[in-house]
Amino acid sequence: MARSAKRAAVSVAWLAVAPACWATVPAEAAAGHQDAAAKVLPAVRVNASRLRVDPRDVPAALSVVEVDPARAGQPGVNLSEALVGVPGVLARDRQNYAQDEQFSIRGFGARSTFGVRSIRLFVDGIPATLPDGQGQVSGFDLDMGGRLEVLRGPFSVLYGNAAGGVVQLWTAPGTAVPQTTLGLYAGSHDSFRYSADTRGLFGDVDYNVAAAQFLSGGYRGHSRVNRQSAHARFGIPLGGQRKLTVVLDRIDQPRAEDPMGLTRAQLDADPRQASPAAVQYDTRKSIRQDQLGLVYDQSFGHDDRLRIAGYFGHRDILQYQSVPVATQRNPLQPGGVVAPVTDYGGLDLRWTHDGRLLGRDTELVLGGGGDAQWQHRLGYQNFAGGTLGVTGALRRDEDDDVDNLDAYAQWYWYVAEHWSLLLGLRHDRVHFDERDHYITPANPDDSGHVDYTATTPVLGVLFHPRDDLQLYASLGRGFETPSYNELGYRSDGRPGLAFNLRAARSEHREVGLKWQPTAALQAGLAVFRADTRDELAVATSENGRATYRNVGAARRQGIELSMAGTIAAAWRIEAGFTHLQAVFRNGFLACTGTPCLVPDVPVRPGARIPGVPGNYGSLRLQHGSDLGWREGLTLTGAGSVVANDIQTARAAGYGLAGVDVAYVFALGPARRLQLSARIDNLADRRYVGSVIVNDGNGRYYEPGPERSWMLGARLSF
Repeated sequence: MARSAKRAAVSVAWLAVAPACWATVPAEAAAGHQDAAAKVLPAVRVNASRLRVDPRDVPAALSVVEVDPARAGQPGVNLSEALVGVPGVLARDRQNYAQDEQFSIRGFGARSTFGVRSIRLFVDGIPATLPDGQGQVSGFDLDMGGRLEVLRGPFSVLYGNAAGGVVQLWTAPGTAVPQTTLGLYAGSHDSFRYSADTRGLFGDVDYNVAAAQFLSGGYRGHSRVNRQSAHARFGIPLGGQRKLTVVLDRIDQPRAEDPMGLTRAQLDADPRQASPAAVQYDTRKSIRQDQLGLVYDQSFGHDDRLRIAGYFGHRDILQYQSVPVATQRNPLQPGGVVAPVTDYGGLDLRWTHDGRLLGRDTELVLGGGGDAQWQHRLGYQNFAGGTLGVTGALRRDEDDDVDNLDAYAQWYWYVAEHWSLLLGLRHDRVHFDERDHYITPANPDDSGHVDYTATTPVLGVLFHPRDDLQLYASLGRGFETPSYNELGYRSDGRPGLAFNLRAARSEHREVGLKWQPTAALQAGLAVFRADTRDELAVATSENGRATYRNVGAARRQGIELSMAGTIAAAWRIEAGFTHLQAVFRNGFLACTGTPCLVPDVPVRPGARIPGVPGNYGSLRLQHGSDLGWREGLTLTGAGSVVANDIQTARAAGYGLAGVDVAYVFALGPARRLQLSARIDNLADRRYVGSVIVNDGNGRYYEPGPERSWMLGARLSF
């Protein structure tokens, strides 16, 4: 208790100011711009820009998606369900809930063997990414409605460490008339999801509370899952232009089996099988996480605003891996059971001032802070006597702590009648510290620490020659430290953390346009390039455990196209396409096994970065209205990917089609019953949903599901 209290006392965490974004705007704003010299900054809803300027006037690529829990009869299990039509984003289906979705933006994050890397996640302004840079999208509760904001490009770096992109979920506000929704979904592979959401006003308090349980036998063998989640948001007015928002989150996943990847021969023989090692060692993971967030907002007249946000959370993980018994006989080996217990938290302070410079409107944002996590990491053998897949003898005991401090500034100025300028600057210091408590004559003290610092500037210019057209250019610098999952194991097989890893540094450039041909339809184009040095890449991945290293320079460049809105009466389209070239710019020597004492296999300059397709996209057409019939068609596709640095393993591209139909009954005032049915992978195509990069056993492939169905019912009253 004393240690936890001390940690909480010294935790100060400040989240970065967000970059600017482009959102769907009210019809009044779409009518046209005022003259910049006389323009009054419009009060728009808070979004990722944290500015009150018209979001169309900010030089950044951002997609804003309205979250409709009833849309297309989707059960709300995966975040990818809500991101159809968003360019740049690729959510690959592992069919493995022990490892979460493989989520990347413009190629950042594709190396992750589990969870989310290189991307910052937020829910209602509270981080869903741990302070060391690792996150999980399984905590996004789509039952609460609201909107998703996906930020790409240079202004992402204003979120700080590991911000190759930013995803935020803002849950829906409470309704004047309280509304409760009960949902039930059942489908292929013994899948069931139960959900409940209630929102409304209790006096002056705005509330939205949701809970759900997801059960599935899994498409593949040994892939059962039981996941329970709850989320609550309360908006409490305090009077005098003051407001307190309380955000509560819980994820409880008592068991998620891990079928692991397949070799090419296993994939061809039976894509539904689990790896024999997964069954032998009963590979699985359990997670429990609780988090509390508080956001205090106060306005001082029209020109000044203060925002203070704090959060604290606790997370337990117990994971059983397939590390062979013979490998664990090495006294330096940390075992096949991973059991980290993590406390984390922080604070965020931001002051915003609206003013005028040379007769034109300007807005200034200043802030700073830090956050921290304290992890007690234990490792055990995954056997006891002759029994495999159980907790055995202790093999690792250490404290892995991280804290960061940052300061930032953001300045926006309508510099001329049709021109606006946005400048940003951020400075970060990130400190990792390990204290080893497992010390034996054969396993020495591996304690150590490492510090990373970075200053990341951003510049953007926007030109709007017409009310319906904006042209912009932006550039910035970013950085990404390794997370504790990258630091956790050394590629040479020695104990201790991989403190030799350097932070990856990147330079981002982007030009784009935003076009609104009608009041109900918007389109976008972005051309981008990101050059990275000291690229973090998977060195080895074997027996469920990955190690990492720096491999020199890399480049990600491409084009994004998007269109969203109403195209005819009762018809809506959401479409996004990305062409992406992701390559290593330097040659280097790669490893083909573990431990990797001396890399000896050459990788040529220009080799593709594993896990990143050259082309991918999605499209949805929907017809119907709020009552009666609603029909939809969803198309998704991705090109081929390589699975290892030496380019010898590859997964073919795929194109998938899904159809859905729903009927909404009016049962009375504010009462609705929706019955829905959907079929995914209509053509029953075999395909690889994702790959495990550089797997040392050749188990690269995680197959996606064949044709599957889902029936749903939602009752709102």
